Amino acid sequence: MHLRFTEEELETLVEMVSLAAEIASWNERPGAEEGVAAYEALEEKVLEKAKHSGQGEHIAFDEEKQRHHLSAEYQDGSFYQQCYDEFRNEVFWEELVIRLADRDLAKAVGMESWQKMSEEDRRAQTQDLEKRYWEEFSKNGIDRVAVIFPPGEG
Repeated sequence: MHLRFTEEELETLVEMVSLAAEIASWNERPGAEEGVAAYEALEEKVLEKAKHSGQGEHIAFDEEKQRHHLSAEYQDGSFYQQCYDEFRNEVFWEELVIRLADRDLAKAVGMESWQKMSEEDRRAQTQDLEKRYWEEFSKNGIDRVAVIFPPGEG
């Protein structure tokens, strides 16, 4: 199979593949190694071809890892970096809200009952809690978040 890309399309493809490989590299679940390796291999192939097709100024080579990657200079201010930063930010807030609401629900109904609930039931029962957390974090960020350590632990 042969594909032809304009310079702009190739630049977009390079960013897309690199972004996907970066996100995949976070997967540390048992058995994920094969999938992560496949993403990294495809990224390497695309970046190497792109480097030889006029995108060389955007692509660096890591001698230690023996892999190509988007250069730090290119990443700064790129759409790739914008997407990556936004993804991390959104995942952080969403997970924080859901996990806090789930924690509160589990305390209210008991862990055994909570574990028997479907994800859909949990979300239905935590809607008001989630809304309250979203409002708090939208207004104050993490300024009012605190961890209370048990006596003797900190």
